[in-house]
Amino acid sequence: MTPWSSGPLDRYAGGTSTVTLSPMASPSTRQSSTLGAILRLLRWDKPTGRLILLIPALWSLFLAAAGQPPWTLVGVIVLGTLATSAAGCVVNDLWDRNIDPQVQRTRHRPLAARDLSVQVGLAVLGIALICAYGLSLYLNALSFWLCLLAVPVILLYPLAKRVFPVPQLVLSVAWGFAVLIPWAAVTGGLALPVWILWLAVLLWTLGFDTVYAMPDREDDRRLGVNSAALFFGDYTPQMVGFCYLGTWLLLIWLGLILMLAWPYWIGLAMALMLWSRQYYLLSRYHPPMVLYGKIFRQNVQLGFILLLGMILGSVL
Repeated sequence: MTPWSSGPLDRYAGGTSTVTLSPMASPSTRQSSTLGAILRLLRWDKPTGRLILLIPALWSLFLAAAGQPPWTLVGVIVLGTLATSAAGCVVNDLWDRNIDPQVQRTRHRPLAARDLSVQVGLAVLGIALICAYGLSLYLNALSFWLCLLAVPVILLYPLAKRVFPVPQLVLSVAWGFAVLIPWAAVTGGLALPVWILWLAVLLWTLGFDTVYAMPDREDDRRLGVNSAALFFGDYTPQMVGFCYLGTWLLLIWLGLILMLAWPYWIGLAMALMLWSRQYYLLSRYHPPMVLYGKIFRQNVQLGFILLLGMILGSVL
């Protein structure tokens, strides 16, 4: 429903060791191992990445409903987001099952480590898409068709890193559906404010997703995989800073149009301080590797701070 692809969002959640079962392992042990592998395939063992992907959908939903959306719709959007997020994770790992074993960060993924077969992966993908489709039936016609338009982007995003120089932009476009679908579900249309929010989310996503690509530059270059961090080279920190600044300015414009109250502006002030510091740290010579994971976690926290500001700024 509100789609995205997993991309590199699990990059900093830590590795997962592969468990090898002996031929004498009991059926229950094998079933437990398979279930665990499926949960890892869906990234349910790494909820932080799921949170940051849910944020744009909640921004859109609460702003469109002036801070008070129907709770039934909240549930549908959240569940639909989780379903399409799961589909994105599986699609990504299916495409990359022969690349991931060559990268330290990804070699323990279930399909890369051959803990799960391609057939199982396809079955899980089918179930996730069926769940998303079922939930989309609760939405109005415009939202439903937006859901369908998002599917090709979800399925083809992993291919983008092979043929497109800035695949993070494709991910950002996919993420943008997470803004359009909830807004259309609430209002029945796509007015100017949602397009401002869409562009803000696109720039925000492009910014922090490029940060995630920075520590993988050598692996990506060796494997012939494209990324924004490779494309922009030494100017990558400046590009990230531009994305953050653009996001901030667009959110100011959005707040003025929607006439949001003071809590929203406090959140934007905090965003400016945090993004400015992130840009400063990225611009330093050879920043430590731990910085990239820290920036990811900070953006998750900031996303929820901004969400709280949007809710309070709408109802006060």
